[in-house]
Amino acid sequence: MPTWGQILKELQTTKAPQGSGWDFDSVRRKYLKELHDYTKRAVIIYYTAFLESRPVPPADLQIGLQDIPGFMEAVSNVEEKQLDLIIHSPGGSAEAAESIVTYLRKRFDNIRIFVPVAAMSAATMVALSGNEIVMGQHSQLGPIDPQFTIQTPEGPRSAPAQAILNQFELAKKECKEASNLAAWMPILRGYMPGLLTQCQDSRTLAVTMVSTWLKQYMFANDKDGEEKATAVADWFADYKSFYTHGRRVSPDEAIAKGLKVIWLESDQKLQDAVLSVHHAVAHTFAGTPATKIVENHNGRAWIKMSGQVLVPAAGQPLAPPSGTPEINRAERRRLAQGRR
Repeated sequence: MPTWGQILKELQTTKAPQGSGWDFDSVRRKYLKELHDYTKRAVIIYYTAFLESRPVPPADLQIGLQDIPGFMEAVSNVEEKQLDLIIHSPGGSAEAAESIVTYLRKRFDNIRIFVPVAAMSAATMVALSGNEIVMGQHSQLGPIDPQFTIQTPEGPRSAPAQAILNQFELAKKECKEASNLAAWMPILRGYMPGLLTQCQDSRTLAVTMVSTWLKQYMFANDKDGEEKATAVADWFADYKSFYTHGRRVSPDEAIAKGLKVIWLESDQKLQDAVLSVHHAVAHTFAGTPATKIVENHNGRAWIKMSGQVLVPAAGQPLAPPSGTPEINRAERRRLAQGRR
């Protein structure tokens, strides 16, 4: 398997059309094609630059309805009915995740989800819609409990829906003492109309979507599929089980809960092909303004580039802006230390 550093050296030998930097596209697409040639399945990547050290607007990284045209582009020239979807995302809108899953399920008979590093929150929800999930020892999923952003006098603050409900119950108890009102009033002012009901309903929505997908796909042939699907969805949405929305769900934990998780390390050639794609995409994010990529093994792509969306033709480069180094400082340090 080409390591992170080896793919960097490979990029250093390339030159994009019109001399606009390294040819990130051709290297990335080469490894996407090699993965498809090995699996004989369609391959689509959904990647965001959420682990990059450079500042990126959060909206550019989140799963949203704006991603639907990206998936439409990536599906448009695919003939296979079985899909390998590789996800690298911090999450986003549960409603958008539902739209993406519904769209892909109309097109493909079998979907295998790969998580090379992390698929969190709404991205975990997408992963749980797969027939099976392929994870490495280093991979992680995350809780799907809903998160809310509340406007406060000090600015917007985000919190898990269950934490908001728990805090309100605590406020009701403590505000029975008049001396506590002054401390609680600034907090309770931020509770907009309908917030508590939304907190309850959003968790119900997440559990309903995930349990339905698990029953229909991953547990389709399991006689206890409905019961298992509900238990798994409830656990992933249980704030009390995690205490934080960023908590790691390891492959071992997912397997223990009954999910069909395949170890990436069980097939050395498959592991090499998937991680080569992952490293190539990481270099694309490090060396260009790209913040989100939806792309298939045929080279058809939808790419968000620092506020704009590009649908590059074959051979069109993703050049770094003039004067911008092709790799960031953190990646240069990793290379100097011999790390992948």
